[in-house]
Amino acid sequence: MTEHAVVIAGGGPTGLMLAGELALAGVDVAIVERRPNQELAGSRAGGLSARTLEVLDQRGIVDRFIAEGQIAQVTGFAVMRLDISDFPTRHNYGLALRQKHIERILAGWVSELAVPIYRGRELTCFTQDDTGVTMELSDGSSLRASYLVGCDGGRSLVRKAAGIEFRGWDATTSSILAEAEMTKEPPLGIHRTALGIHAFGRDEYEIRDGKIVFANEGPIGVMVTEKNVGATTEPTLRDLSEALVAACGTDYGIHSPTWISRFTDMSRQAAAYRKGRVLLAGDAAHVHSPVGGQGLNTGVQDAVNLGWKLAQVVKGTSPEGLLDTYHVERHPVAARVLRTTMAQVALQRTDDRTEALREIVLELLGIEEPRKRIAAEMSGLGIHYDLGEGHPLVGRRMPDLDLVTPDGPTRIFTLLQNARPVLLNLGAPGSFDITPWSDRIRLVYAKYDGPWELPALGLVSAPTAVLIRPDGYVAWVGDRTQDGLQDAMNTWFGPPG
Repeated sequence: MTEHAVVIAGGGPTGLMLAGELALAGVDVAIVERRPNQELAGSRAGGLSARTLEVLDQRGIVDRFIAEGQIAQVTGFAVMRLDISDFPTRHNYGLALRQKHIERILAGWVSELAVPIYRGRELTCFTQDDTGVTMELSDGSSLRASYLVGCDGGRSLVRKAAGIEFRGWDATTSSILAEAEMTKEPPLGIHRTALGIHAFGRDEYEIRDGKIVFANEGPIGVMVTEKNVGATTEPTLRDLSEALVAACGTDYGIHSPTWISRFTDMSRQAAAYRKGRVLLAGDAAHVHSPVGGQGLNTGVQDAVNLGWKLAQVVKGTSPEGLLDTYHVERHPVAARVLRTTMAQVALQRTDDRTEALREIVLELLGIEEPRKRIAAEMSGLGIHYDLGEGHPLVGRRMPDLDLVTPDGPTRIFTLLQNARPVLLNLGAPGSFDITPWSDRIRLVYAKYDGPWELPALGLVSAPTAVLIRPDGYVAWVGDRTQDGLQDAMNTWFGPPG
């Protein structure tokens, strides 16, 4: 039986990101992935949000994604675009990039970190005991790990086998997705009719002046809303043709599909993100409509929240109770994502009353404060973990400031690239002694004279010291005092060595 410290079921974006986080922390982690390679059939997520770009920047790999994607103001709510170009971040935009490319780039990074991936195999069952989890794979082999993390999608075997409830709301809409050939060229772009939304496009495209310009050749990507909800079989070419005729009056001579799939607006969330030594992340923990593009981004950020905590518990520097903060912090974030996607689906209806409501919402989002608040939420830049009262920075993302240190200029995100916590001293040199934690917290003395600004909140007072977690969120702020620092270090990074 092969043993690892952590086994991740599922090698999609969430699983890959989590594997990278654990590997950076020096944890023996492996992935079990049913696909024989990283190739991805079908259409999934189409881009990265501003906060996810920041997270990738914190690990020094964001340029790999930017080099292949297209920068654009793609943050939005329902059918309304929300400009975040005035937000205080280096990544005040979204990145249009298909999931197959996102996965490929992440897999390359994980390969560099020497994470083993058991490809062409699935987890079939597992049992957990006081010291770990024993797993059986589809090829008859077995694995043993201290912890198992289910990143195996909305139909998660890990979640079901662990007996974790998946509460929420059934589907109200259903759509067919496909890529196929057409004898007649359809009108490319997004269209709304009384039956719902349908869209046509091609895999290759450019974004020019905020508009998508598709290639002139190649198979057509199709999305069309179905009349009925609740189909239990996989969609067929006939189903797609009938849905197109109902929505458009013609099926444009559709034929030779590369793939066909279906998605709904079912919205569900795991009642618990942890059960003993089994944890959930990504779609295994929450599913919802793809409107708004938050699914992949929420999963990747789940991984970054969980990774450093799980690493510290595995290595014995923090007690097991630290893992409970993963649910405490990330469950409310996904619960809010479910609510915002449900609201957006409702706003996509085409009756006169919904049209009137959409016009009012559009007016409201044209006002600065509502626009900034919703845009901060949709871009992930407004996430706030409840870590107690105090400075507005506590529980929020640390801005990527340009610092001057004794070793020269640097950025906050550069300091986070090895996924270690940082105590940033912006006051007098030598005013902090963290020797008992020096093996796990990096102490950096620096100067910064610019403004401190947070998305949607605006300017905040300049602190004299900041304790930054490996995920880039602020655990403690000092304002000419060290009150609470030791408690914060104990809480988040374990008792002193």
